[in-house]
Amino acid sequence: METKKVRIAICGYGNLGKGVEKAIKQNPDLELVGIFSRRPAEKLNTTSAILSMNNIESYKDLIDVVVMCGGSANDLEEQVPKFAKYYNTVDSFDTHAKIPEYYEKVDEVTQKSKKISIISVGWDPGLFSINRLYGESFLPEGNTYTFWGKGISQGHSNAIRRIPGVKDAVQYTNPIKKSVNKVRRGEMPELTARQMHLRECFVVLEDGANKEEVEKQIVTMKNYFSDYDTTVNFISEEELKEKHSGMPHGGFVIRSGKTGENTKQIMEFSLNLESNPEFTSSVLLAYARAAFKMSFKEYGAKTVYDVSPILLMPIGRKELIKKYL
Repeated sequence: METKKVRIAICGYGNLGKGVEKAIKQNPDLELVGIFSRRPAEKLNTTSAILSMNNIESYKDLIDVVVMCGGSANDLEEQVPKFAKYYNTVDSFDTHAKIPEYYEKVDEVTQKSKKISIISVGWDPGLFSINRLYGESFLPEGNTYTFWGKGISQGHSNAIRRIPGVKDAVQYTNPIKKSVNKVRRGEMPELTARQMHLRECFVVLEDGANKEEVEKQIVTMKNYFSDYDTTVNFISEEELKEKHSGMPHGGFVIRSGKTGENTKQIMEFSLNLESNPEFTSSVLLAYARAAFKMSFKEYGAKTVYDVSPILLMPIGRKELIKKYL
């Protein structure tokens, strides 16, 4: 007898949504019902069904979990509470400082709707969050360090593109090797933002734009570049497309601690990703599976801290223990 597949819908068809669409094909226990998008079907390059954003509740008997693929800046805070009235959801909200507020907002909705919403799923927040928790739990005396990169930061790249005179741009976050090595040696240094990461920008200018003025606006931009050593490279549109069109990212969480009298202990978790959105999509789907399983017994807003690892896999508990424990 064939096991019932978990019925997935996607909300948003940008890089993340496209990644989820691809990843579902690698998970035989999941099936795609369709995609909620604000764009008309004829403008989307997909053979998947397009679902109406105007009547989202009309599909509630057809969908088990909606994977929310909008952006944290403009979409998720509005869309997730709206969808969570009718569906279990999983999202990748990644504005760290606003997560507690966002959690409360989603929990208020899901407590009433009796649905599960797992928020802030991905690799940071998400997998890195779990490893920060493990590090603090196992080595209570020590320091935790999170390094990102080398990789493209979408938020910082978008901030550069908003500057007058900029036609296109990408920004790489690079960890400073000297600082990383100090941490790995167990020195437990106190590091500022400037000592942990470099910002490297590749910018295409509009015709007639003032190069010096654009560079000044980048390196002095508060909350983005002013606290970091930032390099600005002006290149052609062709070079940007040829050399910087991928979406790599990654990073590592290191817990440097001591046990006993003064025994150094180092824990490290790292990622090296050729495609940030495709990897994040795969993480989202594992937690969508978990949301479906959890929805039979509980409801409310949840985080990765609330999800048992057993629920992430399509196989049962006994088989998991036998194969992986």
